[in-house]
Amino acid sequence: MQVTPYNTDQSKKTQVEDMFDNIAPKYDLLNHVLSMKIDVLWRNNLVKWMRKDHPKLVLDVATGTGDLAIAVQKGLEAEVVGLDLSQQMLNVGIDKIKKINLSDKITMVKGDAENLTFEDNKFDAVSVAFGVRNFENLEKGLAELRRVVKENGSVFILEFSKVEGFLGPCYMFYFKNILPQIGKLVSKDNRAYTYLPDSVNAFPFGEKMKQILLDTGFKNVEYKKQSFGIATIYKATK
Repeated sequence: MQVTPYNTDQSKKTQVEDMFDNIAPKYDLLNHVLSMKIDVLWRNNLVKWMRKDHPKLVLDVATGTGDLAIAVQKGLEAEVVGLDLSQQMLNVGIDKIKKINLSDKITMVKGDAENLTFEDNKFDAVSVAFGVRNFENLEKGLAELRRVVKENGSVFILEFSKVEGFLGPCYMFYFKNILPQIGKLVSKDNRAYTYLPDSVNAFPFGEKMKQILLDTGFKNVEYKKQSFGIATIYKATK
C-alpha cells in the first residue's frame, strides 16, 4: 500500500504538492531544527562526491527551497536548474537565491520529476535530496533522471534510510513520536511530519535501493551511509 501525506482519494503527487505548499514558510526552520543542522553536512558530503565528476550543468530535482541547489552552485561553481512540484517552496527558494546574488547561476522552475520537459542527455549531473521518496512512481521518476543525465554522468540521491544496530530503537522513537509533534506545532500541518517517518519506513534503502537503480538501467551504483544510517547518498552512473 502506497504511503501518502493525507490519505485522501487524490493522487500521491497532488497530496505531496499540497503538503509542501502548506509547510513552505516554515520548512527551512523545521528542517534545520529537527535534524540539528546535520542535513547541511549530508548535502555538503553529496557535493564533495559530485565534485570529483566536475559537472558544469546540474539539475537539482525536488529542489524545494533550494538548499542543495545553492550548495552545488557554491561548491562546484556550476550552473544549476532547480525543479520542484511546489510553487510555494520554489518562491521561498527564489527569494533566498536573490538575497545571495545567485539568480544568474541558479534557475528555479516548476515541474514534475516523473515527466521532465528536458531533452535526453542534457545535464552533466542530477541531484535529488529527500525527494525520490515522494515520487508517485519511483521507477518512472528514476528512469526520467537517468534519461536527462549525459552518458557516463551520474545521478546523486540523498535520502533518509533506517538506522540499524543499537541506535535504531532510540532514533525510531524520536522519529515516530517526538519529531511529528514538533513538526505539527511549528508547521500547523497535522499530517506532514507524521508522513515523514511513515514514508521513510516504507521506502527501500541500501542494497534494495541499489538494485532498483540497477534495474532502472544505471550501469554502476555506489552508496555511502550518513550518520549511522539516518540517511544514505547514492551515486548512480548512466
